[in-house]
Order: sequence, then C-alpha cells, then structure tokens
Amino acid sequence: MSWHRKPFCGFDLETSGTDPEHDRIVTASVVHYGGGQPTTGRSWLADPGVDIPAGATAVHGITTEYARSAGCPAPDVIAEITDALAEAADLSVPIVAMNAQFDLTMLDREARRHGVRPLFERAAPRVLDPRVLDKKVDRFRKGGRTLTDLCRHYVVQLDNAHTAQADAVAACAVTWKLANRHRWLTRVDLGDLHEQQVHWAREQAEGLREYFARTDGKEHLAVSVRLDWPLIPATLLEVRS
Repeated sequence: MSWHRKPFCGFDLETSGTDPEHDRIVTASVVHYGGGQPTTGRSWLADPGVDIPAGATAVHGITTEYARSAGCPAPDVIAEITDALAEAADLSVPIVAMNAQFDLTMLDREARRHGVRPLFERAAPRVLDPRVLDKKVDRFRKGGRTLTDLCRHYVVQLDNAHTAQADAVAACAVTWKLANRHRWLTRVDLGDLHEQQVHWAREQAEGLREYFARTDGKEHLAVSVRLDWPLIPATLLEVRS
C-alpha cells in the first residue's frame, strides 16, 4: 500500500511572530488523518510568557490577556507536542506540516528554551511538506503558494484558516490530493521522499535567494533565506529566554 493511503500526522502552530529564534508558540495542533480512520487530534493554547503583538493577534485571534488567563504553561505544552510528534515518528507515521522548516524549527527552539528534549534528538521523523512538494510538481504555476492558495488549487475546504487544527487538517488533505494527482510521488518510498524533499527545498530556497539578490529593493532579503529543511540547526548560541 502506498504511503498516501496510510495515516498522516498533521502539525501546525500559531505563534507570536515569524522568527523561530525569538518568537513563541501560542497555539498548536497535532491531528491524525487518513488511513481509513476518522480525523482526530489534540490542540493546545499556551501562555507564551511574552506579550503577543497586535499583528500576530490579527492573524490567529489570540490576545496576550487571553493566553495568560486560559493558556497552559509553555513548558508543559512544548513537552506534550514533542511527545505526540515523537510517538508518530516512532510509528513511522509521516509528519505533515505546511512550511515545515518554520514550524519544526520553532518547536525545536521552544524545546531548548524550556528544557525539553527536542524532537530531532528523540526521533527521526519523516516529513511531508505540501509547500515543497507543490513547488516540485508544478514549478511554473503562477500565483501564491500559501496554504489557502494550495487549498484552492487542490480543491480542499479550509474553514477557520489560521487556527492550528484547521490548518493541520488542511495540510494533510492537500498532501493527499497532491499525491493522488501526481501519482509518481506515491511510488517513492517515504524515507526516500523525505530525503528528496531536503534537496528540493534547498533548490527552491536557492532560487528565492537568487531572486532577492537580483531584484531592486529586495537585495537585503537574500541573506535571510535559509537552505535547511525540515529543520534549521540550532547554533551554539544560547536560545534567548
């Protein structure tokens, strides 16, 4: 049976910002999708321990006050998310994450910040990133590549966008439809597909870096494009608390 007929573990975060080195997890969801079983999952709301900027609240709807009053302690949330993903990885269930580099790096830095053993030190997860896969199979398609864009292209319903559970389920659905449309992907062993995405993501990032470097007014953005996937390795510098 091909990997796309087996279960997926969907993963998504909503955060206080877009810098994995310094921003924090606010909400998270891990869902079990496919394999002929009902979709189930668990979601978390964390008290991130920092103020949530208005710009982030405008995206996901969580205010600083609400996170402080209703959220669980961040170390507990990070440990439970990491446990859930490590369990999936140990069962050889692929982790599906839209723009996996961001979410998995954010989780890694939060784990280090709160004294939790990071996921990639506990397990060797195989990751499926619909963003990387879509760019590979349809490189020259015009238009955006956000999750909303991919849902529209692959005819996946996305209600309550920018809530972690809805986005995690949608990422799984897009990945399934993408694989079903481009069947050659389903004939690639899951482990091999993970490794191929490492190379594809690097090529895609190099292309973006080159585009920024040659575009007036965007040259400064080139240095911020990282080539690592699905995780940006932690540096020897201490993660800021």
